[in-house]
Amino acid sequence: MNYFAPLLAQDLAAIDLSTELSQNLLTTNNVWMMLSTALVFIMHLGFAGVEAGFGQAKNTVNILFKNTVTPIIGILSYAAVGFYLMYPGFEVPGWFAFDAGGWSMFWFAPETADVTADYASAGYTYWTDFLFQAMFAATAATIVSGAIAERVKLGAYLIFTLFFVGLVYPIIGSWKWGGGALNEMGFYDFAGSTLVHSVGGWGALAGVILVGPRIGKYVNGKTIEKPGASVPLAVIGVFLLWLGWFGFNGGSVLSADPGLVSFVLVTTSLAACAGGMGGFLAAYFAFKRLDLGMVLNGILAGLVSITAGADVINPGTAVLVGFVGGILVVISAVLLDKVRLDDVVGAVSVHLTCGVWGTLAVGIFSTNPDHSFFTQLIGVAICGATAFASAFAIFFVLKKTVGIRVSEEHERTGLDSHEHGIRGYTIVFDE
Repeated sequence: MNYFAPLLAQDLAAIDLSTELSQNLLTTNNVWMMLSTALVFIMHLGFAGVEAGFGQAKNTVNILFKNTVTPIIGILSYAAVGFYLMYPGFEVPGWFAFDAGGWSMFWFAPETADVTADYASAGYTYWTDFLFQAMFAATAATIVSGAIAERVKLGAYLIFTLFFVGLVYPIIGSWKWGGGALNEMGFYDFAGSTLVHSVGGWGALAGVILVGPRIGKYVNGKTIEKPGASVPLAVIGVFLLWLGWFGFNGGSVLSADPGLVSFVLVTTSLAACAGGMGGFLAAYFAFKRLDLGMVLNGILAGLVSITAGADVINPGTAVLVGFVGGILVVISAVLLDKVRLDDVVGAVSVHLTCGVWGTLAVGIFSTNPDHSFFTQLIGVAICGATAFASAFAIFFVLKKTVGIRVSEEHERTGLDSHEHGIRGYTIVFDE
């Protein structure tokens, strides 16, 4: 008689149960991560709506063309280069590493991709990991698009996107999310106030400086308003972005942990609301009118501000962080016009100014005592200097070679008819 048979059967049953639980956990987590990926993807439609809504009607097709091609180039370049630069597998946390061995997995050996519970502690599969991160990468380039709209050459912008998303963004991201030097230093950025938003914002600032303002924007020391094509479209775009942020921040939990995901969604929503209120009040004080555009940008400002610390800043404090962000976006927009930096959609104010604020807010309000303001400041400075210098260099080379600005004639009459042969808004009467 085998006296160990009952014990052996018991152990095997426990192993089977453990395997089943792990698989169920992986499935649940992965479904949430895929849904979050889809939500971040829909943010591209939100950016397109905001940019087309705030831009002039004569440039609508050009704006929508850029916003359509940006995720295409962004995802492909991130697949080819960016994913491996961002997660190179640092042997010793540093500033650059390259895993030549892992490079071939994506393209040539998909069967080696880990889709088991062993990958990312059953949080998601390898494929979900790539796609979720690729959506973030493409978002950084979209931020630049809105700032320099209506006068930038399409070809120059697409070349910029290729290098910025494929090289600059993932290298900076690797310093924190890839386990590099900033992560070792203790720098914290939960979902990308700095690594996504301010990196894109610094790129936008470099573009705005080198491309220059639109014709007729600044006349005799005065800022001339250029009416957008569709206020309703801009509102729809902002609400799509707000919806997408549930995936942007909620997915950054990297699992379907019910407590943490729900907490993050609450802080995200509260900051958005407070940002909208901050933008509303600050704009009324500054312009003596009920400025819908500033309310919309205030919502986005609140969302950007809370993104770095959505998991470590309490709900009450999230309201304060978002409210300050809403005020800052108005102040920033006014100051940019003062120095004649023409940002069509307010991308620099929303993503750069509030991205910096949100990252520093972690050092002030985080519930984690390991987070310090000084460390956050160092991280912001390093990422900012790198992103701005890189973007400026790319735009400068393009300016000196292929050129980055359309002709005066094309800008005055509109880019749609000259570059695309169609207009975004037409009224046709049957005879």
